[in-house]
Amino acid sequence: MLLRTAVLSLLCVSVCYSQSQLDIPKKFRESSHTNNWAVLVDTSRFWFNYRHVANVLSVYRSVKRLGIPDSQIILMVADDMACNPRNPRPATVFNNANQNIDVYGDDVEVDYRGYEVTVENFVRLLTGRLPANTPRSKRLLTDEGSNILVYMTGHGGDGFLKFQDSEEITNVELADAFQQMWVKKRYNEIFFMIDTCQAASMFQLFYSPNILSVASSLVGEDSLSHHVDPAIGVYIIDRYTYYALEFLERVEPDSKRTMGEFMEVCPKRVCISTVGRRTDLFARDPYTVPITDFFGSVRKVDLSSSIVNVTKSINAGNEINNNNEEEKKTNGEKFVYPDLFDMDTILKQAAQSKKL
Repeated sequence: MLLRTAVLSLLCVSVCYSQSQLDIPKKFRESSHTNNWAVLVDTSRFWFNYRHVANVLSVYRSVKRLGIPDSQIILMVADDMACNPRNPRPATVFNNANQNIDVYGDDVEVDYRGYEVTVENFVRLLTGRLPANTPRSKRLLTDEGSNILVYMTGHGGDGFLKFQDSEEITNVELADAFQQMWVKKRYNEIFFMIDTCQAASMFQLFYSPNILSVASSLVGEDSLSHHVDPAIGVYIIDRYTYYALEFLERVEPDSKRTMGEFMEVCPKRVCISTVGRRTDLFARDPYTVPITDFFGSVRKVDLSSSIVNVTKSINAGNEINNNNEEEKKTNGEKFVYPDLFDMDTILKQAAQSKKL
């Protein structure tokens, strides 16, 4: 026990000293965006809503391709079309009648499935008010440096989105959930994207900062499906999501495309409905925001030609153990690398503690 205490004390001193000595570049100190998360939700059930599962799985595939790991994606699917007995191609979900891409694939990790997709679970997920026994995979472990993509699809109306045809979440509840997230420092920026009828009504009441929103239709308009797959007899993707994915397929991790460009996809001549946008709560110009700030996991890196000194000066007044420390000459001044695990010293301290 004494040996363990001595090790922890020495590590604490070393870590604290190292952090204070590092010359962190200014751009890194000022950056508030440190990680990316995605919350992808399909709220509808039943075979004739196949397209909603295809919508959400297509977005899931895109964000994974651009670098967001499964550990930072929360996928909520109310009905599993891949295992539906009506599916003539078991264990597959396609978003195009040409069957080019199986968006279900072999590595889909669904976090909330079937009757777990409820309004209560969704709000608890966003706000972090989950039971203590909730596994890590079902938690949104974000912080004040997190950029979050929230994508929702299903059936909705003016001011509400249905969950499994049995309950609904209102735009008031959603706005308050985002405000709780802001107060609890659970996000840096949010991109809210929704594909449903009268979708713009869901972001009308948002009042929290740093939220950029886009919707497939305005209040009073329906969102329409794109095309039918004759093999399964139902529509297999919605129009807005279809054209959004067409844009995302041309995006690579090093892409220069921006969120402003993305928000222009699906003009009314092809979408039929009018795409709604809301930018007044967002602090940045969407045309200067890389699309990978939300749909990927790419961080800017600055290369420096200068040397960051992480060593300790001999003149610092600390004792030097010549047997364990390595000396280095830098600009005429002598430095040594601190030994984080000087076992001789640790054992001596432990022995002295036992004598006491």
